[in-house]
Amino acid sequence: MMTGDKQAATSRRRVLAAAALAPVLAGAGRASAGGMPAGAMTVKPVKTTVSDWAAVTKVLGRSGNLLRGTTYHTPFPRDDLRVVVKGGIVITPELALGAHVAFVRYADGSTMCMGDVAVTESELQRVIDTWQANGIAQTALHKHLPAHHPDIWWVHVHGHGHDELALAHGMRAGFDRTGIPPATPSNPPSPVNLDTAAIDAALGAKGASDGVVYKAVFARRETIYDGHLELPSGLGATSAFIFQPLGNGRAALSGDCVMLAEEVPNVLGALRRGGIELVELHNHHMTESPRLFFTHFWAVGDAVKLAKSLRPAVDATNVVPTSAV
Repeated sequence: MMTGDKQAATSRRRVLAAAALAPVLAGAGRASAGGMPAGAMTVKPVKTTVSDWAAVTKVLGRSGNLLRGTTYHTPFPRDDLRVVVKGGIVITPELALGAHVAFVRYADGSTMCMGDVAVTESELQRVIDTWQANGIAQTALHKHLPAHHPDIWWVHVHGHGHDELALAHGMRAGFDRTGIPPATPSNPPSPVNLDTAAIDAALGAKGASDGVVYKAVFARRETIYDGHLELPSGLGATSAFIFQPLGNGRAALSGDCVMLAEEVPNVLGALRRGGIELVELHNHHMTESPRLFFTHFWAVGDAVKLAKSLRPAVDATNVVPTSAV
């Protein structure tokens, strides 16, 4: 039998142990200034090669590319759609109709996938039902463009588990309920008919052309976590500025800007002062830390002037060009 003193000591030890565990159990909902969930046990991504994803590639039915040694990214462009935005502008899939999925492996043996998929109004509900039946969650549903036809929705999807092929099959099942066409061979990138050097100078970043659009991408400087999983730099936390040439130096501008809550007012104000239309303000994730907000925007005009109008919004956020990551 335990004496009163021993029982009290044991009780105190249990209380102290519980107190020590409390930050770990509750930490997923809080973040330190650097983005690390306070007291949480976090898991880092591991390096992979393209060949490591051969089985996933086979399931998805098309090849992808490896970004920064950790993120296996596969595009599913909506080449089957002809979408017209107000003003009669026919947009290219590269501007705003891209669908993609990214896979990352983690040190605990698990795999996470996340993606952003453009679907038509008629496809939307059956695609969501299919993903839900296959364990793929939806984390956002919204618009990327102002008034347009046919009506398009963008769905953000997420999966995590220890069977990456099950995740790939789940993603593929949803894609198969859309009109996304089979993959076709891509041509080497070519220059676009825009003053890209002036755009780069205005934005303070080196963009890239895929032969159809010109794109500059910025990543958050903070380390971002999805629950207990550390996200590789640039995954799910980027600002993208995409220019589709319209001739005579003009462009259609689309994209989104990633922000912390305290940055939102300054970014939205900067965009509007530059004559850029706001389309959406929302979240893309459920359990990220720090909490991120995204605004989608639209503008048509001289491409270099548009880039100059974007620069104050870039400067209002804590980002770095992905070319420098």
